[in-house]
Amino acid sequence: MLAIALVACRAEPAPVSPRGVEGMRWIDGREFTMGSAAPEAMSNEGPEHRVKVAGFWIDEHPVTNQQFGDFVRATGYVTTAERAPDWEEIKKQLPPGTPKPDASVLVPGSAVFVAPDGPVPLDDVSAWWRWTPGAAWRHPEGPDSAIDDRAQHPVVHISWDDANAYANWAGRQLPTEAEWELAARGGLERQRFSWGHEHRPSGKLMANTFQGDFPHRPATEDGFAGTSPVRSFPANGYGLYDMAGNVWQWTADWYRSTTFAERANEALCDNPIGPANSVDAESAVPRRVIKGGSFLCHESYCESYRPSARRGAPPDTGSSHVGFRLIKRS
Repeated sequence: MLAIALVACRAEPAPVSPRGVEGMRWIDGREFTMGSAAPEAMSNEGPEHRVKVAGFWIDEHPVTNQQFGDFVRATGYVTTAERAPDWEEIKKQLPPGTPKPDASVLVPGSAVFVAPDGPVPLDDVSAWWRWTPGAAWRHPEGPDSAIDDRAQHPVVHISWDDANAYANWAGRQLPTEAEWELAARGGLERQRFSWGHEHRPSGKLMANTFQGDFPHRPATEDGFAGTSPVRSFPANGYGLYDMAGNVWQWTADWYRSTTFAERANEALCDNPIGPANSVDAESAVPRRVIKGGSFLCHESYCESYRPSARRGAPPDTGSSHVGFRLIKRS
């Protein structure tokens, strides 16, 4: 199987639908190999399995600050990060008897990446993530930051609940993990990245990922210290931007580390929608699947800008590297 995975594949032509939807691309229904058996794959990406997905429209790029601002102005919506945390909901995820924190802690905010001063153990994410009061989609790094010059950057600090609210307003849906992965592959089969197997073909940067030494010494070889405007890097074979890097993207599916293993005996999974819930041996906290990696992904820590890479995140939580895009089924 590995030998097959390393063979160069030619992307199929971007599918064309007779009726256009502005800002979206049509993906023809088809079968493809989901997951990965490659050496760099995490255990939750396997085993590889055949999946059949019906055709759908998908956003050319992640939802931008400008687009999300249109939604907020039209509806008055307040994101999760802009609301004070609900202690009654928080304590459901904590051991019984956990004392309530001081009221000064229960204020609106979100998690922001802050590079540490030097090398740190990579098994402690608290070394580079900081809970920041006042951080939200309008203030990505905290209350003193703004998005005035970032209209075309992906919106961040978006919870799954926020993304779903936007989808309902727009008359669209969050993609299933299978739909997202099919779109990310751009017509390629069993390739490491959405553009092929080589990380930097001819030395060219293909996605907004972490350069430098993660996480303490970020570099800006690509010109971006954080998120980048959508369309800053090449589109994949389906004409889709930022299916790798820039921001993680929410999907509709509940996350389990064992989802693909549970499909191992199925010859063909027809339009899979993920498990009924996300509780498993790995975590009792409900989580939804996020895909695509972000500007913080680095091969020394998480090469999650591969199409098969997957992670779970609590649906009521956002951060400075999580956004989303939508689909519209035919």
